[in-house]
Amino acid sequence: MLPSFRQLPTAAATAILVALTGCVSTPTNTSSTASPTPTATTAATSGHSMNHGGKPGININTAILSELDKLEAKLGIPALSNKIQASRPYGKTEELVSKNVINQAQFDQIKDMVTIEDVVLTGEAKDVDYMTKLGLMKGHLLVAKELLDAGKPDQAEPHIGHPVEEIYADVEDQLNERKVPEFKTTLIKLQDLIKAGAKDPAEVNAEFNTSMQAVDGAIAALPEAQRQDPKFVLQVINGLLDTANSEYGAAVANGKISAVIEYQDSRGFVMYAETLYQNIAAQVAKTNPDIDKAIVANMTELKANWPTAIAPPAPVKTTEQVAVLIKAIENDSQKVLKPAS
Repeated sequence: MLPSFRQLPTAAATAILVALTGCVSTPTNTSSTASPTPTATTAATSGHSMNHGGKPGININTAILSELDKLEAKLGIPALSNKIQASRPYGKTEELVSKNVINQAQFDQIKDMVTIEDVVLTGEAKDVDYMTKLGLMKGHLLVAKELLDAGKPDQAEPHIGHPVEEIYADVEDQLNERKVPEFKTTLIKLQDLIKAGAKDPAEVNAEFNTSMQAVDGAIAALPEAQRQDPKFVLQVINGLLDTANSEYGAAVANGKISAVIEYQDSRGFVMYAETLYQNIAAQVAKTNPDIDKAIVANMTELKANWPTAIAPPAPVKTTEQVAVLIKAIENDSQKVLKPAS
């Protein structure tokens, strides 16, 4: 396995096979549960594929770093995501203990969150997963641009590198299925420019715009009606905010921002989630004005936690306060996704 940029001294960051809102699994010969659409089929090897929240468990053999960051944030263990990755493969989840990644007491806290099963998404769940992964790319690129504009190419590089190093590979099969032109080469070219010190701002801006256009083009592979459907977009927003929550949880320790890259990751994901909501806000307000007001208010308060891309000396909000705001947005979204009968 190639080393992740998060193993560098300053590092930490990000993306996710998103645990989708409303994503459940179809019956197989495993212990997964069943529900109507959207669907997710579980390919079982051992253990449970679904956690108690009804979302797919985190596959410790295949999960990308931002997904593993949920475990890191839950246990409060710095660099746990990298340690889990470095100890792969696992024949069963209990090997997190036998391989000395965590101790038994820590495993007991997360055992319902982890699996070694693959969840194969289908239908709308697959589309939400696809757009969420591309949304994570967008979030990385947005915060990278802020850092470039602030004259911080060294801080921008991980956020440009991560879409290349992990997210692209995680979504590549779907890109091919949807006949999206290859754009990894484009992302690598931008990354190389930043690694070289971003010496020519005009060239960097041109390549940045090309990269953003490529991601937007991949998102456009989904039908326009789907991309404008509040029920669909809210699921993507919840996935992005769920990832932002885990990243922020991993960024803060002992009342300080100890992992700057993860702080920046979470900022980028919240920024793009807000943009997505702005695109559907008028539709939500038309049918659910009170819900729209609540989401906008909570999103505004949430966004205030990241005043700039440059991390402040101390957190604006605690991880608990951020989690409460994100949960409130998710709860309001559920009222749109599953209106009362």
